[in-house]
Amino acid sequence: MLSRYDPPQTFLSYRNEAPVRAQAAAPTPAGLLRTVDRAAQVLLGFTTSRRDWGVTEVAIEFGWDKSVAQRILATLAYRRLLIKDPGTHRYGIGPAAVLLHRLWERSGSLQLLAGDLMEELTSLTGLTSVLAVPDIAHVRCVHAVEGRTGRIRYYPLLGELYPAHAGATSKSYFAFLDAAHRKKLLDGRPMAKFTDHTVTNGTELERQLTAIKSQGYAYTVGEYDAGIATLGVPIMLRHEPIASLSLGGPRAYVPDSPHLLRPLRECRDAFERRVAIPQATTVPS
Repeated sequence: MLSRYDPPQTFLSYRNEAPVRAQAAAPTPAGLLRTVDRAAQVLLGFTTSRRDWGVTEVAIEFGWDKSVAQRILATLAYRRLLIKDPGTHRYGIGPAAVLLHRLWERSGSLQLLAGDLMEELTSLTGLTSVLAVPDIAHVRCVHAVEGRTGRIRYYPLLGELYPAHAGATSKSYFAFLDAAHRKKLLDGRPMAKFTDHTVTNGTELERQLTAIKSQGYAYTVGEYDAGIATLGVPIMLRHEPIASLSLGGPRAYVPDSPHLLRPLRECRDAFERRVAIPQATTVPS
């Protein structure tokens, strides 16, 4: 068994898994439906910088006939996965896609993808691991594995909301948001004081979030729960934060140390590989 300060010698069998890489203009694999794959390519082609598509753009981007691009876009719009602007005739994300997003967070899929990784992370470090997803001005715990160093709460952590201004679980997500988007979410919101260490000044919070982004992780002590220290990192998808992964426990067991940061990052990296989206063409990030 590792002592609380021993650097881990190994970490999980997935450590050497090959990351998923995009393949330029990769054909649909044998045995799969090409039409369905093409529709998925269009949906996955949306990014923060590509928020709508025109028929001609789709045809050029994916190398299809214009008639094929038109039928795929029209079909996706019929099922409300896309919505067509009657003025510009361009297609954007539709309400059915938003519904899938909401269902995804509550479906158990995240736990399925992260569960074994977090079990071993907790086994290795002895600390409680928490996976949290954004929920407006909070992050919400969707999976947690209790550590042997002591409970963070006396009730289950699942569903716990962590406010943006208190603790590494939330700060490790909000620090990596686009600054303008973060401002829209947080400006004017009250900041409750949970402990003597909770930051309640917006200027100081922004300074801290900038520093966290620069160093790549968050470390806090007693900001949300007195006596509890937390180390957190963002989970990224196409260069955007989608969640956070953190380790927490009694302060004596959670130093701001590379001995803990290394396995936390390795677990995060393995999870990112699992949620990575294969691309059939080069799409701007």
